[in-house]
Amino acid sequence: MTLRTRITLLTLGLLATSLLVIGVAVYSLLARYLYDELKAELDDTLGQVVRLVNRGGKTLLDLALPPDVYAEVDVVTEPKLSVEALKDALPLVRSPTLGNGARLRLADADYARLLREKLIWARVLFKREGAPPLPLLVRAALLEARGQPPIQRIPVVVLVGKSTAAVETTLTQLVRIYFLVAFLVMLAAGLLAYFLMQRTLSPLEAIARRAEDISARSFAPLPEPEGADEVAALARALNRMLARLEAAFKSQRRFLADASHELRTPITAILGHVGYLRRRTNPSPAQLESLEVIEREGERMKKLIADLLDLAESEAAWRFEPEPVELRSLLDEVAVEFGPTFPGEIRIEAPEEIWVYSDRDRLHQVLANLVTNAIKAGARHVTLRVLAPGERVILQVEDDGPGIPAEHLPHLFERFYRVDKARDRARGGSGLGLAIVKAIVEASGGEVWVESEEGRGTTFNVALRRAAAPPPPPA
Repeated sequence: MTLRTRITLLTLGLLATSLLVIGVAVYSLLARYLYDELKAELDDTLGQVVRLVNRGGKTLLDLALPPDVYAEVDVVTEPKLSVEALKDALPLVRSPTLGNGARLRLADADYARLLREKLIWARVLFKREGAPPLPLLVRAALLEARGQPPIQRIPVVVLVGKSTAAVETTLTQLVRIYFLVAFLVMLAAGLLAYFLMQRTLSPLEAIARRAEDISARSFAPLPEPEGADEVAALARALNRMLARLEAAFKSQRRFLADASHELRTPITAILGHVGYLRRRTNPSPAQLESLEVIEREGERMKKLIADLLDLAESEAAWRFEPEPVELRSLLDEVAVEFGPTFPGEIRIEAPEEIWVYSDRDRLHQVLANLVTNAIKAGARHVTLRVLAPGERVILQVEDDGPGIPAEHLPHLFERFYRVDKARDRARGGSGLGLAIVKAIVEASGGEVWVESEEGRGTTFNVALRRAAAPPPPPA
């Protein structure tokens, strides 16, 4: 997951949490306000009903109540107050909204609370004939009303209710509208955060892309955004670091090239004098043995200096001219080159007309180095194979040598690395051949890797870009 996506999701998460908290708070406050208003209205209506009942006016009750209020006054006829007595109370006064035969009934638990507290709030699902049930908020009171002589006071249950449908509808509409607005806000905020992060991070992405192209041969400066923000400061700091690295690499390459050039002269002189002594003098067997050691080590030093120069040029001004290269003809050249001196067999397994994009001379050098390594390892059969699975062409150099231990495989392409230092030195190896192979292949835009198993041989794989065959020259 990219940083842009993570920041956008974090922003949306924080915004969603904030909107949820705000929504719950608004919903709770509005619900509390609406129900407080409803309760205040029912309390006023309850007081009005009690006053009318005390005055004994049934007609006044009918005329004075609002049309959306459901009211009922029940007389308790049992001498002992109980839940059953309250449930069996006889209706004394009923509002017209109740209709014919409908009663306001509380649940048993609500009647029990009414006995204890005398004044309660309750919710009732009022069932009407031919209509769906209606949810009501009911204010219930147990009190003594003024009766007719000789009874001065009679216990009555006063029930005043009003539908909560309007309140619930308002709250439902609030939830719908709020969720719609919240969704639109989150959508706009998500798009805005994404594009803002894209604009903010695009300079970093440009720096990352340019940094991928930086190598020992190219220290092109990174793009520096305008302004004085953190991204611009980072780009300037990286460019200063690249300038220091480039200076250090140039100094190292100059030293390597100068030292190699300077070493050529004494090595040439040493080998010349060795040849002179062997031709013009009659050395003793011990002296001849010493001259052979000097000559062998001199030749090894000469090859090492040549490889160092080649490697130094590969990191500096190495001449590299990529073009379409036909592999079969190149493999034939390599086989012909090594065939007369190699006592074993070099096989070629490659189709005709397979082209890759590289420098022909440098690719020849890659194959020569890999075949030389196989011969030095003691292989008797070397196979040059071409595989073309898709956009890449894989060139394999397979041998039946002793193989390479697994712990050495990650280090094979390092400079001066040898699997068997004593034996490789005796064979004249410099430890730079595979490093040069890697430099050439990477300069071609490819990659190289090795597969090996002790006792079963080694396979070097070189993957290169496939190229189209060049058009034939005009007649």
